[in-house]
Amino acid sequence: MSDKDDLALCLRMLEHQGIIDYNGHASIRCEGGMLINVGSSQRNRLTADDICTVDLDGRLIEGKGKPPLEFHLHAGIYKARPDVGAIVHAHPQWSTYLTMTGNEYLPVFAQGTLVHPVPVLDTPDSINSPEMSARLNAVMGACPAALMKSHGAVTVGADISEAFVLINYLEENAHRQYMAMQLGTPYVFSETEIEAARKKLWNPGLFRRTWDHFAAKLEDA
Repeated sequence: MSDKDDLALCLRMLEHQGIIDYNGHASIRCEGGMLINVGSSQRNRLTADDICTVDLDGRLIEGKGKPPLEFHLHAGIYKARPDVGAIVHAHPQWSTYLTMTGNEYLPVFAQGTLVHPVPVLDTPDSINSPEMSARLNAVMGACPAALMKSHGAVTVGADISEAFVLINYLEENAHRQYMAMQLGTPYVFSETEIEAARKKLWNPGLFRRTWDHFAAKLEDA
């Protein structure tokens, strides 16, 4: 599969899981800029034809439509972080609920440790300008994920499978944290447990297996 095919599949999987809906976007760094889904595209029907190529100033290089207004989020991260090869921005429910109520994201299951700690941008504003992108970058630093108050989440990775898997882990952890909070005080992984989990689970092979799991679920549906 091409990078465009992978990107389209990523977004269809995220829509199928309820992590994105009619909004949300993902990108892959490429020569001259990035591949990103066209802003007006239907996320549940995305194909490679719905992926455009833009430079890091948002100028269209190739494609049948314009990038989403929040392309600045992607461009700013790519400019600031040469280690990043792909980005997902979504509006997942459970992790966003935490930001709405001022609850800190806590590592309550093994996969959730991979993105901990998750800094929070203290505004619900869209990342639709270089200035807002700079604010997000200042909060995010070198972390693999960040939350935006009452807005959504962003994850980054070396490739699209990593960015995709991390936003799944983030949302699953937030869901488990929320449910545990209804019963009492959630157990939080210790620093030793976090280190052990990361050593075991930060693995490209496991990321790909998780990707394949969700791809199979989408295909079966």
